[in-house]
Amino acid sequence: MSIIIKDLHAKIGDAEILKGVNLEIPKGEVHAIMGVNGSGKSTLSKVIAGHEDYEVTSGSIEMDGQDILEMDVDERSREGVFLAFQYPMEIPGVSNANFIRAALNARLPEGEELDAVAYYKNLYSKMDGLEMDRKFTARAVNEGFSGGEKKRNEILQMAMLEPKYCILDETDSGLDIDALKIVSRGVNSLRTEDRGFLIITHYQRLLNYIKPDVVHVMYDGQIIKSGGPELALELEEQGYDHLIPATA
Repeated sequence: MSIIIKDLHAKIGDAEILKGVNLEIPKGEVHAIMGVNGSGKSTLSKVIAGHEDYEVTSGSIEMDGQDILEMDVDERSREGVFLAFQYPMEIPGVSNANFIRAALNARLPEGEELDAVAYYKNLYSKMDGLEMDRKFTARAVNEGFSGGEKKRNEILQMAMLEPKYCILDETDSGLDIDALKIVSRGVNSLRTEDRGFLIITHYQRLLNYIKPDVVHVMYDGQIIKSGGPELALELEEQGYDHLIPATA
């Protein structure tokens, strides 16, 4: 079971961003995408999640054999896609605890609701693992949070929702080394044979803590090279220029 992307083309407005992406992310594996700014990495994450600003002009995305391009954002989420944003949004007036509980309740059969005691026990356990003060349950989602607190909150949501496929768009952006270690530990705790990960990053340092199975290099809307974890080290040492096609 996997997400399979074939010859994916997508644009925003008149600008074509994705120009034939081919990628497979099996459950049980962590795939990392690296590339220069403007190569299409974040666009790919948003297109998979169903962001309405992007138009898919050709190609396909299948998740566990099911075409998801006709699904809206909420349907894709319910089917198991989770996107952790580079810049998490603030939601004033909605507490963290109520936000996550509403998302979980929405996934239950009609008429069923979460057991409150079990919910908070699970929530507190996940927060403890991310070294989050339990007072954050009563605070509005991401409002007044530091960059590191916002990223931990994204991982908390992911841990509670237990998606099939986790997409992390530059989760390491703006994190100091201590916050990076905590967030990485939270991600690693969710690695199972039943869950796939796509991690988008500029830097090798994140991959020191979240070990990828496969590393892909993206350039000008396409994946131009794939390899093992050693590819990230190669990029750290040599940069991207030696991989960019001569005709580019």
